[in-house]
Order: sequence, then C-alpha cells, then structure tokens
Amino acid sequence: MTTAQPNFDLIARPYRWLEYITLGRALEDCRLHYLPSLLKRKQALVLGDGDGRFLAQLLAENPHLRADAIDTSAAMLLLLRKRCEGLAPNASTRLKTHQANALTCPLDGPYDLIVTHFFLDCLTQPDLENLVNRIAPTLAPKALWLVSDFHIPSGPMRLPAKVLVRTLYLAFRILTGLRTARLPDHATSLQQAGLTRIAHRHRLAGILVTELWQFNPATP
Repeated sequence: MTTAQPNFDLIARPYRWLEYITLGRALEDCRLHYLPSLLKRKQALVLGDGDGRFLAQLLAENPHLRADAIDTSAAMLLLLRKRCEGLAPNASTRLKTHQANALTCPLDGPYDLIVTHFFLDCLTQPDLENLVNRIAPTLAPKALWLVSDFHIPSGPMRLPAKVLVRTLYLAFRILTGLRTARLPDHATSLQQAGLTRIAHRHRLAGILVTELWQFNPATP
C-alpha cells in the first residue's frame, strides 16, 4: 500500500491458485503455524488477509473472537466475508469488514491481536512506521502481533531470495500497480513501539518467516 494505491481486485479470484503455483502451500503454512496460540484472543485487527483463508480458520477455531478486517480491495473483502461466513458460526455478527487504506482508516480497539500476513511487504518503510505508530495506541497489554513475510536470509540462499523477491515485486507491479520494491524492516518498527518477538519460524531455507510479537507497554 503506497501513495499510488494498488488495485488487487483483478487478482482476487485467482490469487489462491497463483500462490499455490509459485510457492505451493508454504505461505499457507506460515499463516496457520501459530493459529493454536491465538485461540484465547478476543478482538483482532486483520490487515490485508486477501481472500480470507486465514481469518475464516481463526474465526472457526476461536468462537469468542471478533475481528475488524481492512483491505483496499472490494473483491478481496467479498471473498473474505463469503469464506468466513461459510466456515465460522455467526461470522456475520463477529466480523466487520472495511474497504479502506490501513494508513488512514479509523481504528477502534483495544485489540489483543493484530494479524499482518504478507501485508507489511506492500509498504514502504515510512508507511510501515506510520502504520505501527497508528496501531500501537490501540493495543491491549500483552496483545499479540502475528507477522508473516518474505525475508532475505544470509548465506547461500541470499542471492536466490533476492531474485525471488524482486521477481514477485515486479509481478505485483504489473498486475496491481504496487510501487513498493523493497522489503521494509518491520522488526525495528515493532521494537520501537514496545513489542518483543516471542516466537519465530522460517520456511523455504529462510525465505519466508512467521513471527509472534507481544506488546509490553512501558510502565510509568
């Protein structure tokens, strides 16, 4: 998400199959890996969940959760709501969808769960810092922030990872108009906002990472 806002409507329906063709189930595995750790959460903010495969599963397995889902794509949100209502009991009353830019959309809170699966990599570094600073005041103590993203590892996989990430950015620029071309540093921004990484797991030799961060507000 940048100043020149991309349009993901055209890839909404084929998105799942494009993902499977390019990286198999690896992204889905990242999304769902920490799902068992989220079953006591009460209020979630979910940004850019695409067609809703993760959120539908989360709502189905956590019947007490309510969620705000924000996406710029009306087509993605339509698929997300349909999938959630098909899988999760009472999803229509537990889920609010907002077609909006996460950098400007009003946030309710307090949230005890933030979910950003393969979303932060759509942001420039200034936009990411802006987003984190907007969300931080809405976080409940001990809130969890779940991040899945691409990663450039060290060692022999560094060059292949760079080539893959550049290729994906180019593809999304062509298909959606996304102008971002470099992975932002989410770790520094989250740390500065009072979050601590409490768990992480790598996939595809470190090219993919999924992390759990916990909010620990500073005491006066």
